[in-house]
Amino acid sequence: MKLPLLTLVMTLSAGTEIAAQDVGLVELTIAAPHHDQDMQMAVMFPAAGQRQTMFAENAVFYGTAVVENAKPVPGQHPVVLLSHGWGGNYARMAWLSAGLVSQGAIVVAVNHPGSTTLDLDFATAFNHWTRAQDMSAALDHALQDPVFAPLIDTSRIYATGFSYGGWTALSLAGVQGNRDGFFDYCEAAGAGSQFCAKLTAEGVNVTAIDQEKYEASYKDPRVSAVAAIDPGLTWDLAYKDVRDVTASLFLIGLGDGADRLNATDTSALGSNFEALVPQAAVMTIAPAMHFTALGLCKPAGEAILIEEQDDPVCTDPVGTDRAQVLDMIIDSLAAHFDLN
Repeated sequence: MKLPLLTLVMTLSAGTEIAAQDVGLVELTIAAPHHDQDMQMAVMFPAAGQRQTMFAENAVFYGTAVVENAKPVPGQHPVVLLSHGWGGNYARMAWLSAGLVSQGAIVVAVNHPGSTTLDLDFATAFNHWTRAQDMSAALDHALQDPVFAPLIDTSRIYATGFSYGGWTALSLAGVQGNRDGFFDYCEAAGAGSQFCAKLTAEGVNVTAIDQEKYEASYKDPRVSAVAAIDPGLTWDLAYKDVRDVTASLFLIGLGDGADRLNATDTSALGSNFEALVPQAAVMTIAPAMHFTALGLCKPAGEAILIEEQDDPVCTDPVGTDRAQVLDMIIDSLAAHFDLN
């Protein structure tokens, strides 16, 4: 189901009138036996407190205000599981966590071992099933936590993610992968895909990935709705790969035309994943580009990244209002998850 962009923006504009909610943050380390190591986890939640500090701020990006020593707001809250992208981390997606908290949700996020910023293992990073297992393990922990468990409405558990994390969210909904489809995409894209070229340069052999595990189901039946932002790994899927999906789906695409990242394009011009899930709501936000979803850049951010010869994370297409794009993502997810 396609959502007209202008109509959606007008419909969601009322969401900006909701009073901002203080955001509490707890960071912890939990066991992740499927990785044979521990895993970093963060919980952001509606909070009451006095002292705010900036979280995840650096020379390139603005930070997110959180409350120190916060007490959770009493009541029953929905939970949103949040998965970061390839080489990312939960701090870089804190803008989205805080935005969903401001709409009444508790957000549970992790740094995925093997595919996070300071732990990027090309040999195992595309064992994508471990990421779904990460999110299920984090949810298990939250549901057993003496502070957060009483605050969670177990009938309202949702998942979202960006890029590789968008695929992780879809996995939790029951979408299954196609290992050879991913390989075929990279073969066809060649040097035209920076991502595939990087994998080749690192010596990653996609066909060596465990096919049975790659193509199995990692559905978490507790998750009743999913929103995937520019999700990866959707190439060459078939009906059999989506037949077990019962969660409500929402797909957000960033950019159009030459500004759309081909590897994460779910439209007919890309993987055509949208045709497999006609029940899904679909929204394209333009002008924008893939990295627009990484948060609000400082004025010097673009120049710093150019000087460091890093990815053009802060270089948006002409006419992009990044703050507005981020607000649209927050509001559209809040609507899909029926927060507040």
